[in-house]
Amino acid sequence: MKIFLITTQILYVVCLVPWLPIWGLSFMSFDNGVYIGNSAFVLAIGAYPLAVVICSILAWWLRGRSKRKAAIVNLIPMLWIVAYGLLFILV
Repeated sequence: MKIFLITTQILYVVCLVPWLPIWGLSFMSFDNGVYIGNSAFVLAIGAYPLAVVICSILAWWLRGRSKRKAAIVNLIPMLWIVAYGLLFILV
């Protein structure tokens, strides 16, 4: 379990490197005005580091109690990676 948590969290930290310019570029969605969709897009991208920190802390805390719950909580930030990875591949 320790190895799983460590490797996924290393992946999350590595994904923070391309996240920063993508987050900066996401503000260009406001070029045509401020709308709910634009704000939700920027907030969804900006929430990734917060999700990484919170889920990592919770996963390590849950590791002693329930390994299955710890693994599920630790995989929540993977939703961002998979969703935006598919978005960049398909578009």
